[in-house]
Amino acid sequence: MGCDIGADKIIGQSFPGLTPEEQQTLLACFVVQRFPQDAHIMDQNDLGDFMAIVLDGKLAIRKETVLPGKFTLIAILEKGAMVGEVALAEETVRTASVISMEECSLLVLSRERALELFEDQPVLGVKVLKRILKVVGGRLQLASARLAQLL
Repeated sequence: MGCDIGADKIIGQSFPGLTPEEQQTLLACFVVQRFPQDAHIMDQNDLGDFMAIVLDGKLAIRKETVLPGKFTLIAILEKGAMVGEVALAEETVRTASVISMEECSLLVLSRERALELFEDQPVLGVKVLKRILKVVGGRLQLASARLAQLL
């Protein structure tokens, strides 16, 4: 698999509450992928088939506007941040694009591998999905607060 040193620490931080054995089992499901600056890691409206955790570098999350070729910057993600996690829970299209702002390394978990994990290790799968739900819930709360400020 070839995970970088520090990947186990990132998994532990991203999925707190897992036992060391569960962390290692989960880590074995990920692969490290490196991307150059300005790489399109995920594109809005593409089918989501993986999630990632930032090992190093920065990612820009941007959403297309109603004006062709114009984007709104939604967030900048750095080390330890999850992106694309909804793809593990539901087969759906991406709601935003993810572009590398600099060279970066990501821990990538395919939807296929995640589904195998959920079937083979259901207790660990529930823990992973609960964490993803917490991350998504936090983002929804932040988005709601931002929307309330605009209205």
